[in-house]
Amino acid sequence: VQQLVESGGGSVQAGGSLRLSCAYTRSTYCMAWFRQAPGKEREGVAAIRYDGITNYAASVKGRFTISQDKSKNSHYLQMYSLTPEDTDMYYCGAGGGWSSVGYCYADTWGQGTQVTVSS
Repeated sequence: VQQLVESGGGSVQAGGSLRLSCAYTRSTYCMAWFRQAPGKEREGVAAIRYDGITNYAASVKGRFTISQDKSKNSHYLQMYSLTPEDTDMYYCGAGGGWSSVGYCYADTWGQGTQVTVSS
């Protein structure tokens, strides 16, 4: 059974940075980060395939970087130049499919970690 545990969220000032971590118990075809604010649908933020191929939402390209450390059963989301629009609950997901546009079809999720960015 897959288990995902996120950490690293917090409250920062606009322009600051955070690194989110996701520890997992079973390797999958891809891993991804999603975010969701109250009243909005879940948004794919970043994804990484088993072979290192990555993809990002247009809103975070150039600011966020997803990476993995297979020896530690972990992957990460490094976030720079944070803005209030990045305020969301962030979720780690894992899945077995990868779309032609770089979307990871996540079917297992962590509990989420809150990111709050003040202006």
